[in-house]
Amino acid sequence: MNYLIGVDLGTSGTKTVLFDTAGNVMASKTVEYPLYQPHNGWAEQDPMDWWNATAVTCKSVIEESGVDPADIKGVGLSGQMHGLVMLDADNKLLRRSIIWCDQRTAKECEEITEKVGAERLIEITANPALTGFTASKILWVRNNEPDVYAKCAHILLPKDYVRFMLTGEYATEVSDASGMQLLDVPNRCWSDEVLEKLEIDKSLLAKVYESPEVTGYITPEAAALTGLKEGTPVVGGAGDNAAAAVGTGVVEDGKAFVTIGTSGVVFAHTSDISIDPKGRVHTFCCAVPGCWHVMGVTQGAGLSLKWYRDNFCTAEMETAKGMGKDPYFLMDQQAARVPIGCNKLLYLPYLMGERTPHLDPDCRGVFFGLSAIHTKYDMLRAVMEGVTFSQRDSVEVLREMGVQIDEMLACGGGGSSPLWRQMLADTFNCEVKTVVSKEGPALGVAILAGVGAGIYKSVEEGCRAVIRTNPPQAPVAENVPEYEKFYQIYRGLYPALKDSYHNLAAL
Repeated sequence: MNYLIGVDLGTSGTKTVLFDTAGNVMASKTVEYPLYQPHNGWAEQDPMDWWNATAVTCKSVIEESGVDPADIKGVGLSGQMHGLVMLDADNKLLRRSIIWCDQRTAKECEEITEKVGAERLIEITANPALTGFTASKILWVRNNEPDVYAKCAHILLPKDYVRFMLTGEYATEVSDASGMQLLDVPNRCWSDEVLEKLEIDKSLLAKVYESPEVTGYITPEAAALTGLKEGTPVVGGAGDNAAAAVGTGVVEDGKAFVTIGTSGVVFAHTSDISIDPKGRVHTFCCAVPGCWHVMGVTQGAGLSLKWYRDNFCTAEMETAKGMGKDPYFLMDQQAARVPIGCNKLLYLPYLMGERTPHLDPDCRGVFFGLSAIHTKYDMLRAVMEGVTFSQRDSVEVLREMGVQIDEMLACGGGGSSPLWRQMLADTFNCEVKTVVSKEGPALGVAILAGVGAGIYKSVEEGCRAVIRTNPPQAPVAENVPEYEKFYQIYRGLYPALKDSYHNLAAL
């Protein structure tokens, strides 16, 4: 029997899962590690923690399953995007990695925009200069730690550092490289123009592969530490969202997924590149060779519901504890008793500013229409509907760009709520499904490893062989126009409040 390994390098920990070729989980192991915040707004991690976690988890799943390492035909890597790993000429780490959520690089983003040009930057990299992306981090090190930058011989992304430790190869792949702001996203290669304008030596960067391509093989040293067999192929893999797309089967036109975690994501596959000239959504190369994905982000999705739970639902939390239930289960039951529109109450989920479609760090959350008739359960449902409307904003931008969405998969904590899924189906006016497997990114990169190992002929074929979905929730015909009425009012609130948000922020 043949097996595949998916390694998912997250921010809180690394999870390694061993699958058979039908996608069944044979063993799974997670190891956590710390986040360092030396200053307000900074975020760093030690790449050696990622490597140690990978070695421990690989060894664990092999031992727990009893699988012969010779039967493991490939390894796929998924990971947090945008982190900066710098090595010297002897492959020693020069500093801790500045990771995706670090916010120190505002000045460097201005520098990038000035040197490349705002419009040209979006044309080449498909995105405006953002503090989360890797290019601004490289410039920050050069501007603030010139001694470190002078010694730098190799720049890698988080999962690609783990790849280097497994294979000895400096390699990346198109989906993760898209988030560096140095890749020519339409042409799927490093941009000589951006590198020249930013004065970054191309030799520092790794070779770029497509996601299912073999990038290297397990070395004897890595085999001793991980339990993997020497010579096992390691494929390109994918950034976390691109890997999740493969793990949910979103690898063909018309398919999309919506995630309601702390933040919210609407992610759609497209075989024709489409770039928003306003920079409201991300366009990246996806894990399917020759294809792209477009992604809208809501900053405060599940975060809004958690904030409401923690501040207003103490009784439900206590009751749920006594019943051995999740508080969100009880909250769902209460919200389901409230009519669509929450008795004319709307919520704007801008607790952390907003990304799509407003690109406004100053906007903040709002309850609109509050009156003496309203209860805390009206407010609870309004929070859920407001997050749904914010996801609809992303869908509308994608539709405006010509990206087709016929089928939506729901992921993340919010996706486990039947009520929230029905809101999504009714508001988007399309079917919403869930995937049987909960492994997401790890399963996605295991499928990519199967393509690289020749087990599946293509990413699409691998997904058809492995991904199974639960019965869909279809939109309820009479609900669709009801949500539409409230969504149109919701859309008008941000423009009406925009100046007030900025005046408040300036106080």
